[in-house]
Amino acid sequence: MPTLFSIQYLRALAALAVVIFHAGERSGVHFTIGAAGVDVFFVVSGFIMMAMSNSRPMRPSSFLRNRLLRIAPSYWAATILMIVGALVGLFPNLHIGLGHTIASFLFIPLPSPSNGQTWPVLVQGWTLNYEIFFYAVFAITLLAGARLRLVALAAVFGLLVLAGLLLQPENPIIAFYTAPVILEFVAGAAIAKLWRHGSLPPASVGIMLAVTAVAGFSAIQALKLEFDAWSCGPLAVMLVIGALSVETRGRLPNLPMLTYLGDASYSIYLWHTFAISIALKAGAVLGIPTPLLLSTGIVAGVLAGILAYESFERPMQFLLKGQRSALWRFRIRKPAR
Repeated sequence: MPTLFSIQYLRALAALAVVIFHAGERSGVHFTIGAAGVDVFFVVSGFIMMAMSNSRPMRPSSFLRNRLLRIAPSYWAATILMIVGALVGLFPNLHIGLGHTIASFLFIPLPSPSNGQTWPVLVQGWTLNYEIFFYAVFAITLLAGARLRLVALAAVFGLLVLAGLLLQPENPIIAFYTAPVILEFVAGAAIAKLWRHGSLPPASVGIMLAVTAVAGFSAIQALKLEFDAWSCGPLAVMLVIGALSVETRGRLPNLPMLTYLGDASYSIYLWHTFAISIALKAGAVLGIPTPLLLSTGIVAGVLAGILAYESFERPMQFLLKGQRSALWRFRIRKPAR
């Protein structure tokens, strides 16, 4: 089945944005809006899950099993490396606690003994805690049937967010699961419904939406505005709708490099911080100027992710699945025009 290039490109660009964010954060160049790449990831994730469930029947148990096989091995490997690094003194600010470590492996959000934040051992794994929660709820909605799936998903996540807004829970775990960011998964699922029924706007409108989204992200960065799910979520939705609309009308070019980076985006997301830390420490010792230091960190982070993808994630998926599957590289049939 043909690849959705728009989704591949968005995954690639979101991963690159997160890499630039972390490289900038550690080199003194603040590209804070790069963190919004996570919002794009969440919307895309909701889209992929709903689109896949609409394309073929799925049992909740097999769905969860496939998603865990896709997500867990690389994440656990990166987490183990963090633990080993902390134990040998490479990460002096990382404090390891048994309960927190176990929770990290099980995708359970607990406050970190390092700083009290609801982060796992591998900090960027906080997004995977949301992903696994989304998968669990989505698996239950598979029992509702295709017509009611989106309604059930929206009801569950909508009620959780409403409860969070009304109760303002102090418990960090409850606050985590009632945060507005979970609505981005629902938005992605809704986009999948529009896409499947051919109800996306024309390409001209799609271009306007994408340009508006990029302009919105740029304005947040340039004006140093506060950004959260309420501001970045709608912009991410506009970007995804815009990109899909352009491709649906057959106007999106095939860019092999971006397609490949889309495939490698998960590994880039997981592993880039290791390489950035090493590159920036080495660069600081050598006295490399900040712009070059930032560029070095970005390149190192992306290359580390590609290396991890080729040497671990890709072979592991072949081993676990026995063949290339839609859960390894998102391929799904386009709807008829």
